[in-house]
Amino acid sequence: MSANDVYQDPLNSRYASTEMKYLFSPRNRFSTWRQLWVWLAESEKELGLDISDEAIQQMKAHQVIQDEEFAVAAEEEKIRRHDVMAHVHTFGVKAPAAAGIIHWGATSCYCTDNADLIFLRDGLDILLPKLATVIEKLSSFAKEHKDLACLAYTHLQPAQLTTVGKRTCLWIQDLLMDLRNLERARDDLRFRGVKGTTGTQASFLQIFAGDHSKVEALDALVTKKANFTSAFIISSQTYTRKIDGDVLQALGSFGATCERIGQDIRHLAAFKELEEPFESMQIGSSAMAYKRNPMRSERLCSLGRKLQNLPKDAMDTYAAQWFERTLDDSAIRRICIPQSYLCADASLILLNNISSGMVVYPAVIKKRVEAELPFMATENIIMALVAKGGSRQQAHEEVRVLSHEAGREVKQFGRDNDLIDRIRKTPFFDPIVPDLEKLMDPQTFIGRAPEQVTSFYEKDVTPALKKYFDAGKIKSGEAAELHV
Repeated sequence: MSANDVYQDPLNSRYASTEMKYLFSPRNRFSTWRQLWVWLAESEKELGLDISDEAIQQMKAHQVIQDEEFAVAAEEEKIRRHDVMAHVHTFGVKAPAAAGIIHWGATSCYCTDNADLIFLRDGLDILLPKLATVIEKLSSFAKEHKDLACLAYTHLQPAQLTTVGKRTCLWIQDLLMDLRNLERARDDLRFRGVKGTTGTQASFLQIFAGDHSKVEALDALVTKKANFTSAFIISSQTYTRKIDGDVLQALGSFGATCERIGQDIRHLAAFKELEEPFESMQIGSSAMAYKRNPMRSERLCSLGRKLQNLPKDAMDTYAAQWFERTLDDSAIRRICIPQSYLCADASLILLNNISSGMVVYPAVIKKRVEAELPFMATENIIMALVAKGGSRQQAHEEVRVLSHEAGREVKQFGRDNDLIDRIRKTPFFDPIVPDLEKLMDPQTFIGRAPEQVTSFYEKDVTPALKKYFDAGKIKSGEAAELHV
């Protein structure tokens, strides 16, 4: 049967990166199990158990599972209906000197759960630098456009002005929260370690003839070899599934940010103020050749929506665990954990690509500002009249009447906003007519937006990204490539 005859998860076949797909691949999963068995055997030997050097050497020589071994393991699982034991047997065939000590004292969750914790950690290590890079790229964009006045919107209706850079900082601020959440989830991860069937370490206490210190030492040795700083003291057969919930909640929150940013870009594209990258040979519509659809942002919204719904699977699974564990957690975790990471990874590829080439159209932005600015400037006009001795109440009434007349021209007849022309022609406003150009300057309506952008980058963004810069993990000069 061809691969083209079998359903492919789009996260795998279209959207996610090679490194993230490999992390959750069968080869990496089962090779990680073998690594865990090597660490266990090494540590047991170091603590005095009778394990030969040959056994360790054979295990290490065959730590990475080969293609032909997958068929052997599949046949074994058909017979045994137990994936871990099928792979214990398969590994033992390749390392016969170790066949009798592979998995010594362990339960299945020694492999499966410890491996999953490694994948949760390593997956976050893949995502975090990518997120930091996106934040830096958007920050560069924000600084470049910190002074560019544009319409702000409340209730999706034109409000007072902001700047393109200031609005971008709204996105960055939320992404910084996601960065913090993912870092916290990563830092909170602990190893399950060597705990036995119900978490009591009874099997290991028996192996070490009641020596509690050696059981503790075994747990610590394996934890250190796996590059975790600590292991849970308390576990059941599994590590608490609340860990999955915490990690996926952080990823899901990031998914909400993705959809929020994507929605803003799509609206701005509709206004023709800003566009995501659009390649020279890209087709926006199969029928309407003129179209430049924001497909990247639309995909970002789609993936972000999926990502923010996946934590429910993890929380439901945690809540449904009975006592020391039930196996109804297995199938769903095989789906929702990899999907969450692949979905987050795909979203970061999109965010990177978009932020690497956003196009701003200042002329369109200026035209849209000028269409609304006369109404927004009325408060400035009233205040200027009062400053020259006029009555605020009378000025307010004069402005109200002229504003409604101008609004009627715009709404009923589709004409340009002529409020300023009406003000120029009304004698009441003669004292401030010479000042109208200054009163209508968009830069006087943006407040401290430019200064806020600069301060935000210096005080919030720079400290958050410092360790990524120091480690050389921010690649702001490279645009992530979309596969489709």
